[in-house]
Amino acid sequence: MRKFLPVLLIAALGVSGCGYVRDSRLNPFNWFGSAESRELSAAEAAAQDNPLIPKRSAFANKPDADLRDRIAGLEGLVVERIPGGAIVRVTGISSSVRSFDVGLRELPGTPGVARYEMVTYLPEFPATGPVQTRRYTAAVRLSDTELAQVRTIEVLSASNALTSRR
Repeated sequence: MRKFLPVLLIAALGVSGCGYVRDSRLNPFNWFGSAESRELSAAEAAAQDNPLIPKRSAFANKPDADLRDRIAGLEGLVVERIPGGAIVRVTGISSSVRSFDVGLRELPGTPGVARYEMVTYLPEFPATGPVQTRRYTAAVRLSDTELAQVRTIEVLSASNALTSRR
């Protein structure tokens, strides 16, 4: 108890002096002053980068260029009517087993013709197999608005083309 009372008195004196230290330069909270707000100019806002987003990332968007090759041949083209448009379904034969990311890529065409090419990525080490293991199907949806302008649908491959007319 003898040591507790003097420590309590010294602490009380020290805390009572904080009013003086609060506004002095000894207080580290006063070293930088208060914050000021201002609007960024358009040039500053455009040039500002977020340091938390890396420049190169595994989650970056794919490049705009489509590097897929045309599929070897086409077997069938079916245009199925659905509410609000149609589905164009194409079956093709790849030159290799284990092709991936098969799809229909739109090509610029003449008015009244919708042109597509069936494309795929080929594996690094191509392997042949039976036709059943190399058959792939891809589809694209066309709305009624797009179909109103189209009279012919044409799909291209490396060796042949299939056409469907109204």
